Amino acid sequence: MSENHAGRLVRSEASFQRATFLELFLDLVFVFALTRISARVIVDFTDGQRGVYAGLGQALLLFLALWAVWSLTVWSTSWLDPEAPIVQTVIVITMIGAMTMAVAVPDGFGARAGLFAVTYVSLQIGRVVYFHIAGHGRPDPRQTTRVLVWFGLSAPLWIIGGLASTGTVRGTLWTLAALIDYAGFFLGWPTPRIGAQRIGGQMIAAEHLAERYQQFFLIAIGEAVFVIGVAYSGSGFHADQTGGFLLALTTTVLLWRIYFHIAGRVLDAAIGRARDAARLATDMAFAHTAMVAGVVLTGVGFELFITEPLGHLPAAWLIAIFGGPGLFLAGRSTLEYQVFGRVSRSRIAGLLALGLLTPVALHLQPLTAGAVAAVVLLGVAGADTRRSRHRSTETPTPPF
Repeated sequence: MSENHAGRLVRSEASFQRATFLELFLDLVFVFALTRISARVIVDFTDGQRGVYAGLGQALLLFLALWAVWSLTVWSTSWLDPEAPIVQTVIVITMIGAMTMAVAVPDGFGARAGLFAVTYVSLQIGRVVYFHIAGHGRPDPRQTTRVLVWFGLSAPLWIIGGLASTGTVRGTLWTLAALIDYAGFFLGWPTPRIGAQRIGGQMIAAEHLAERYQQFFLIAIGEAVFVIGVAYSGSGFHADQTGGFLLALTTTVLLWRIYFHIAGRVLDAAIGRARDAARLATDMAFAHTAMVAGVVLTGVGFELFITEPLGHLPAAWLIAIFGGPGLFLAGRSTLEYQVFGRVSRSRIAGLLALGLLTPVALHLQPLTAGAVAAVVLLGVAGADTRRSRHRSTETPTPPF
């Protein structure tokens, strides 16, 4: 690891790049967080009190805040030594804060909105301040200034939104706050006089960062499996519900297969070969945002067609049953472009198929619509397999 954990924060070139046990422990909190997001969306699709579209928008904002916390943590531990006591302390603080946010998710736009917002702001700003103080200004006080300036812009919007009396005002303010936070992350927090700088720059530990993205995707897959199990165990175990259970498991395997087919396995090599590793790693974060959200939304679709496989299909349910796989494929296509500089025709065809089949699916039963989505994913996975037979190896060639 580092020469001296107490005196050095930045990773050395020879540092061990696998995730530490404490980082994996942190991931358990986000497993719980995703289950809370998923459960909240399922309620929006089934009870109609908030309205599906309003509920989805609210859940998206809560998800983006949690993802921002995880992403900034991962970037920090891919640049700094995760075995350093200062960094370990921050991971523990993050664990406590993220758990508090996750607990607040079910009523995150209601009575617990203030708790969610205050915890998020305290966590994002507090970690930066702690790094600066405990690290005695190391490794770069200018980066501290950049991040604090941007969080200083979004923090009032989060807090005021959390205290707002109406969901409309809260949603507007939190949307602006999330846009500021993500714009800062994407652009490297550009600040007057000191410019912009993505965390870590070329010093990012490529293997570690790639592994952490892969692990979070598996967290999302695990959350979908959890939804499948809970939905089926609470059903009547009838033949149609059993069919929905098996279909959901098959779809989950297809999502796993499509993600890890080549591009998902060579993220570390792509980051290592990129001319601008920090930019590529940042772009990968946004691609994974879409894929993880897509998997969570697909899991919601599993719940719907397992518990109510037959009968009328509400049009809004297609947002989950078709929209979840579509969002996943869009993110996966983006990732493929980031790694190889091209997008396979099969992924584009899959997206087009889901879009063109949507009007037809409105006349199907929920289970049949789920089967159609699974067939589209099977076609994408099958095309990947056929392509692999003609290409024994593929070298990542990032376009930047």
